[in-house]
Amino acid sequence: DKINTILLSIPNMMADDTPLGKDDTANPVVSMWGEKPVFDFQPKEHFDIAVNTIDFERGVKLSGSRFIVYKKEMARLERAVMNYMLENAAKNGYTEIVPPVMVSRETMTGSGQLPKFEDDAYKTTDDMFMIPTAEVSLVNMHRDEILDDAVLPLKYAAYTPCFRREAGSYGKDMKGIIRLHQFNKVELVKFCRPEESLKELDQLLYNAEEILRGLGIHYRVVCLCSGDLGFNAVKTFDIEVWLPGQGTYREISSCSSTGDFQARRANIKFRRDASSKPELVHLLNGSGLAIDRTLVAIIENYQQADGSVKVPEVLRKYMNNEEFIRL
Repeated sequence: DKINTILLSIPNMMADDTPLGKDDTANPVVSMWGEKPVFDFQPKEHFDIAVNTIDFERGVKLSGSRFIVYKKEMARLERAVMNYMLENAAKNGYTEIVPPVMVSRETMTGSGQLPKFEDDAYKTTDDMFMIPTAEVSLVNMHRDEILDDAVLPLKYAAYTPCFRREAGSYGKDMKGIIRLHQFNKVELVKFCRPEESLKELDQLLYNAEEILRGLGIHYRVVCLCSGDLGFNAVKTFDIEVWLPGQGTYREISSCSSTGDFQARRANIKFRRDASSKPELVHLLNGSGLAIDRTLVAIIENYQQADGSVKVPEVLRKYMNNEEFIRL
C-alpha cells in the first residue's frame, strides 16, 4: 500500500516541447484573438456593476466566504451561457452527460486528483468526494473497460457545479466571483488513440476558443511552462480572457493532454481490431468554459456608460432577445 501511495504521487512526464520555466510568468503567449475594447469612461469591475444580482451577503449567510447567490438577470445570464456552451459542444460532436457530482475515492484516484490533492477536496463523512471538476466523473465513465476502436475519438461534455477548498489561495481574489468554493463549468473530455492525442488537443483548444470568439471577447492563449504544468498533464494550453475592469488577463479555460497517465490509473484501454492486444487510450480534458469567469468577462467587456450591460448577440435568443440588461 505504501509503495502504491508513493507511485500514485509521481506526476506525469511533460511533452518534449514544453517551455522551461519556474512559474506562470514564464508561460509564452502562442496566439491572440480580437481586440481590447475601448471605453470613453472608466470601466468598472464586475462586482461594481452587478450590484443587484450577485448577492454576496446571502452567499456568506448561507455557506460562508467564497459562496454567492445569483438572482434575476444574473441567474438568467448564467443559464444562457450554459446553454450556449453545451450547444457549441454538441455541434462539435460531444455527447452531453449529466454525471454524479459526488464520487468515490477510487474515482478521484483514477483521474489523478488523489492522493495529491486530497487537502483541496470537500469530503463527506463516508469517504465520498465532491468533484473539483466534471473531468473526474467523465474520465472514470470507462474505468476498467476496453473500448472498441470504432468509437474513438469519444467526446463528452458535462455541465456541473464544481467544489474546491482553494487551499493556499488565502487573500487572493477575495472580491467578486473569480475564485469560489462552488462554481459552475462546462467540461470537455476526450478518449482517443495515442497517435492522435496532440491533434485532438489542438481541436479541443479550438472548441473552447470558439465560445469566446462567438461572444466577441478578446483573449490570448499561453502554453504552460514546466513549473506551471499540472500534476496530470503532458501538455497544457490556457485561454486567458481580457478583463477591462481588472485591467488584466485571467484564465478562463485550461486544455490538457494527459497522455496515458489517467488511462493507466483508471485502467482504460482500447483494441484496434479483434486480433490486437488492448492498449491504453490517451485522455484529454478542457474547460469549455468556466461559467462564472465567463460571466465576469461578459459583464466587464460589455458594460455601458449608463451601468447597463449589452447582451452578446449569440446569447440573446436565450434572453428574450433583450439587447441590454441591468444587473
